[in-house]
This record gives sequence, structure tokens and C-alpha cells, in this order.
Amino acid sequence: MTGDVPSEAGLAERVAELERLLAEAEAGRDEYLADLQRLAAEFDNFRKRAARDQESLVARAHERLVRELLPVLDDLERALEAASLHEEAKLEEGVALVGRQLRDTLAGEGLLEIDTDGQFDPHVHEALLAQPSEAEEGAIIQVLQRGYRLGDRVLRPARVVVSQGLEEARAAE
Repeated sequence: MTGDVPSEAGLAERVAELERLLAEAEAGRDEYLADLQRLAAEFDNFRKRAARDQESLVARAHERLVRELLPVLDDLERALEAASLHEEAKLEEGVALVGRQLRDTLAGEGLLEIDTDGQFDPHVHEALLAQPSEAEEGAIIQVLQRGYRLGDRVLRPARVVVSQGLEEARAAE
């Protein structure tokens, strides 16, 4: 029966082994915890840096656009000065210049006018009215407000009048 009961020396040896294993496990745990905390801090720093970079990029883009629009503002002010002197020809010329400059600046930023020649497309056109006409059904017969897209996104659909077709035009007569 003495074989079933470990000796005191054996117990002490086993306890020492278990304490060593526990100390190793705790050291491993502490190392993993430190690694995790370091990783969390690095990710937080990365997130903050990315947010700052994004804000900086947006600010530079705004700055560039505003800088490009300043000459348009200057020309508009000159046109208004001409209007105060009642020089209609200069006023018309100045306003046309401002319009051309603004269109060119916005086109440089990627703004495109939506094509309104041809058939109605519900993805880029908004039909405000359908009228009988000599044009084929679904053709755009009048543009009430120009539409624009920036890249592949529609900023504002073109507002148009659409033809109901030839038969409706004859029936209306």
C-alpha cells in the first residue's frame, strides 16, 4: 500500500514542477497580454494617423478648388463693376467670361454635363412633362434644367420634357 501514497519528497518535487509550469504559463500569458496591448496601441495610432491624413487630403482638395475658383470670383466682381457703370456690352461679355471660366474649372474637377440629345434615360433624366410632338415617343424635346455628373455619379439629373409621340400630337390637333 505504500506504493499508492507518494512520498513527501515526491510530493514536494511534484509541487515544485507544477509551480514552475504555472510560472511559465503566467509569463506566457503576460507576454501575450503585452503583445495584444502593444498591437491595440499601434492600431489606435494607425486609425488616428489615417483620420488626420484623410482630413489633410480633404483640406488640400478644398484649398485647390477654392484657389481655382478665385479668378472666377475676380471676373464676376469686374462684371458687377461694369454693371454699376451701365456698360451692358461689357457686362454681358464679363458674365459670359465668368460662366465659361466656371464651366472650365468645374470640368477640370471632373464635372460633366448630362447628354440630353436623344431618348429619355430615367437613370440620368427627370421627365417633368410629356407632350405630344412630331418627335418619336420618348425623345427629349426640351431641356428645362441641365443635369450634371461627377465621375460616374449623377449629381443632378437633367430635367426634361419628353415627347408622347406622333399619334398623340395628331390626336391633340
